[in-house]
Amino acid sequence: MPTAVISDTHGNAEALRSVLTDIKDKGCDRIICLGDIIGYGPEPLACIDLVRERCTWALMGNHDFAALYEPTNFNQSAEQSAFWTRAQLDAEPDLDLKKQRYDFLNKLRVRVVEKTPGETHDLLAVHGSPRRPINEYIFPDDALTSPDKLESIFKRVQSLCVVGHTHVPGVFTDENEFYPPSELSGDQTYAFDPEEKAIINVGSVGQPRDLDPRASYAILHEDRVQFVRVEYDKQKTADMIFAIPELNDWLGERLIEGR
Repeated sequence: MPTAVISDTHGNAEALRSVLTDIKDKGCDRIICLGDIIGYGPEPLACIDLVRERCTWALMGNHDFAALYEPTNFNQSAEQSAFWTRAQLDAEPDLDLKKQRYDFLNKLRVRVVEKTPGETHDLLAVHGSPRRPINEYIFPDDALTSPDKLESIFKRVQSLCVVGHTHVPGVFTDENEFYPPSELSGDQTYAFDPEEKAIINVGSVGQPRDLDPRASYAILHEDRVQFVRVEYDKQKTADMIFAIPELNDWLGERLIEGR
């Protein structure tokens, strides 16, 4: 059974709903989430509810952690959004629903190890990196500029790993290569090599940063991963952000350009 992998929804329920519809249309019954459900976006509560209803399991991202505890090493816009997001959680008048959401966030996992569909490969799932699961970035140019960093990270990968965090989709290999979806086959699919380790960044549902503003996710098959892009009403989400004084307008503007 294929597994859909989503990440970095960032309170963008408009994008998440479109992605969930696309996943259903493609016949995927199993969905996993790599974290950053909230933060930045205008509809954190809706995103929490959708993920806890539709996903088999979800991980803790740095923005989920920030809303629960304390934003660390965040810029001003990110910090403000974390505090605003927490205020939305606290303002829920239904005390039972409020408790359910906090319980869900508090139980988010840091890492998960399981088998890929067909139980062919070992799969490690983290938000950031295998070394620092919540907050280490693996950037595309690390393949060229930081080979020692990638070597250290790949030592913690048995076979395959899925990550988010950078909001830039693509595949890293243990040969110090990075393949963006545009460099893959026509259907943006990467075939697994049993002799090669791979780290797959599935991109971001709610705030893409690869200059493609469409929502991004991936579908894991037994022998391959396929990257998928989905159109959604970006302006609607941006307008919601513009209407919230505590959220920087830049957080809406960047959605239009995918940066």
